[in-house]
Amino acid sequence: MSESKLYFFYTIGCGWCKKVMPHIDALNEEGHNILKLDLADGDNKKLAQELKTKYKKQCGTPWFINAETGNDVCGAREKDVLLDWINGKEVPPPPKPKGPMPRPPFHGAKKKEEKEWKEEYKKWADENSHLPNLKSATEILTHPRPKSMPPQPWPNPGMADKEIDKWKEKYEKWLKENSHLPNTIPTEQIINRMKNAPQPPNSPGGSPQVNLQLERRIKTIETKLDKLMTHLGVK
Repeated sequence: MSESKLYFFYTIGCGWCKKVMPHIDALNEEGHNILKLDLADGDNKKLAQELKTKYKKQCGTPWFINAETGNDVCGAREKDVLLDWINGKEVPPPPKPKGPMPRPPFHGAKKKEEKEWKEEYKKWADENSHLPNLKSATEILTHPRPKSMPPQPWPNPGMADKEIDKWKEKYEKWLKENSHLPNTIPTEQIINRMKNAPQPPNSPGGSPQVNLQLERRIKTIETKLDKLMTHLGVK
């Protein structure tokens, strides 16, 4: 059997890559031959860049591409969509919203504020009727919502201990006020991830060798925090 030209580029720690990995495994078990290429490998990274240059493509991970034709899919998609890609069909990019969705009112907001938000949301939903699986305003308002914004900024490796302690005190208070919310991140979990990150090269004790590792760990943490913010409806 000749080597497959169906490539799946991924990175460790990429949540969307993990989400589509079972689809790739299932498709390969069904007789397809999709090569999994980890971008942590220098040769794979070089190959991805060559293909992007050759076919004038831009994509992060996950990225699926037929190296012979340049037909690609950028981002996580369902199994049936990936099967279309395998069969040579051009897969259009997912529809994008026309502007950000209005932020839902906080938990406990006045009825007047909820009414005004419903009007804004209806206008936004009408303008974005091309998006799949749009929820109604009533459905969104039945979901748990925060009572206020989480304290900002999030802790980061450059913060002094006093700044982190101040944020911790505010965040603990916020957690108590929002105990009704599911999937909130515990305070110590956030702080430990930050403190355990290696120092940046321009900090005392830092070195160029830890730069890439630091960048990856911070990106992972920021992704998790972004997901929390999105879940809370404050992004």
